[in-house]
Amino acid sequence: MATLLAGWENFYVIVGSSAGALIGLQFVVVTLMAELPIPRDAAYASGAFSTPSVVHFTIVLFLSALISAPWRGIAILAVAWALVGVSGVLYSAIVALRLRQQTAYQPVMADWLSYVFLPLVGYVMLATSGLLAFSHTGPAMFLVAAATLLLLFVGIHNAWDTVTYHVFVQRRKSEAAVNR
Repeated sequence: MATLLAGWENFYVIVGSSAGALIGLQFVVVTLMAELPIPRDAAYASGAFSTPSVVHFTIVLFLSALISAPWRGIAILAVAWALVGVSGVLYSAIVALRLRQQTAYQPVMADWLSYVFLPLVGYVMLATSGLLAFSHTGPAMFLVAAATLLLLFVGIHNAWDTVTYHVFVQRRKSEAAVNR
C-alpha cells in the first residue's frame, strides 16, 4: 500500500501547494475588490459565485494532505473520499440553489456548467473512488487524481470569472454612474 501512495507524492505536493496558494490569492483579490461598489445582492451572490472557489481549493488541499499522510491501508482514505464526495454532491445542490436565488447576476449556461455541473462531476468521482478503492485501488487513485484536478481547474476558472466580472462589468457600471 505504501508504494502505491508513494507514487503520488509529487502530484499531490504540486496540486496541494497550488490549491493553498490559490486560497491565499482569493483572499487578496476579495480584499482588493472590497473598494469596488457592492451590488445590491452581493452577500448572497458571494455564496453562489465566490465561496465555491474557496471550497473547491480547500477540498483539493485537504485531499492532497490526506493522501500525503503515511497510511498503512486504503480503508481510511476510501471512507474519506466517499464522505468528501457525498458532502460535495450536497454542496453542489446548495450552490445550485444559491445560483437560482441570488439576483445580483443572471447566470448563463456556462455558469451552471462551471459552478454546479463540473464540481458535481468531481464530487461524484470522489464518492465513486471511495467505493472502488476496496476492490480496484489503482483505478480509484486515478479517479481521485482526476477529481482533484477537475476541482482545482474549476476553482481557477470560477475565481477568474468572478474577478473579471467585477473588474470589467461592475467597475464600468460604477464609473458610468459617476460620470452621469
